[in-house]
Amino acid sequence: MLLLTDYHASHLHLPNRVVMAPMTRLRSHPDGSPTDDVATYYAQRADAGLIVTEGIWPHSTGQSEAWVPGLATEAHIAGWRRVTEAVHGAGGRIFAQLMHGGRWGHPLARIDGTLPAGPSAVPAADPVHLIDGGKAAAPRPRAMTRAEIARAVEHYAAATANALAAGFDGVEIHGANSYLVHQFLADNTNLRTDEYGGTIANRMRFALEVTDAVAAVAGPHRVGIRLSPGNPQFGMHEADPAPLYRALVGELAGRDLAYLHLTDNDDYPALADLRPRWSGTLIANIGENRAPTAPAAAERVLADGRADLVSFGRAFIANPDLVSRIRHDRALAPVREDGLYGRGPAGYTDYPAWIDHDERVA
Repeated sequence: MLLLTDYHASHLHLPNRVVMAPMTRLRSHPDGSPTDDVATYYAQRADAGLIVTEGIWPHSTGQSEAWVPGLATEAHIAGWRRVTEAVHGAGGRIFAQLMHGGRWGHPLARIDGTLPAGPSAVPAADPVHLIDGGKAAAPRPRAMTRAEIARAVEHYAAATANALAAGFDGVEIHGANSYLVHQFLADNTNLRTDEYGGTIANRMRFALEVTDAVAAVAGPHRVGIRLSPGNPQFGMHEADPAPLYRALVGELAGRDLAYLHLTDNDDYPALADLRPRWSGTLIANIGENRAPTAPAAAERVLADGRADLVSFGRAFIANPDLVSRIRHDRALAPVREDGLYGRGPAGYTDYPAWIDHDERVA
């Protein structure tokens, strides 16, 4: 089975081709430091070829929702160091996903109380988790000034340095799923008429500036980027994603990054279109806005040559021993909606491995 074969590229050496996809779980302390449960959660899943963490804000002005963790302070570094040590102690590898909310956010959801800002003053479509436990409609954001754009790039670079100090093996830039980099790329969230908007070259400028800044700190071999061409999630709109993403991937291809993490789309077959334009490691995510990724579907993607690795999301939530279950063709447990987002171990670290499952039902 290809999924279970090891993978060796110039920058990645993995024992299998099963990647744990980044998934927001809202387990952090009020200051944005990860709780002790976070270390347990990721260590339980260290059999993955590679773990990509939930999105982590690089600066408090990029916090998308309450209880999303950060990577901007010494306390954050110390908290994440406990996570990386636990994963490495269990034999795993882990990248930190840097996720700037951009227009996503709310003053009552952020530890600094700031109003969110994005490429343009276009509000997010979905409600935001607040610190008090409730939800509220996302407010209309401010349009970022050029100075704020430059500071955001600096924040990504600083968070990268913090990630390395915390012991991460690398970082993934979140350029997908409606967050700041994606907002600069998409039609309806970037209405700018300056050098960051309008043309394809201008709309992808921010993504390339962030990539270059992060790579300058970590080295390109420790940097991945996630893109979701044509993803309509959270009110995003890209009428014709192919020309922009072909150009963007073409630019990224010359930067010798660790990998490209790419989501497929029913309206735009990104894997088929962009794989020929990317000679490096490609991680496919085929479950976005679809049924959870099944091992058989992931195997087909590898067999077809559309990717080198496949990321699993929901399957990893409910199956800490996912790789072992795939290896032994065991049934996958379903996700419980209760506890998906919460404060403690329930619905987070209490999913049993198969041997525990056998003992429970014996």
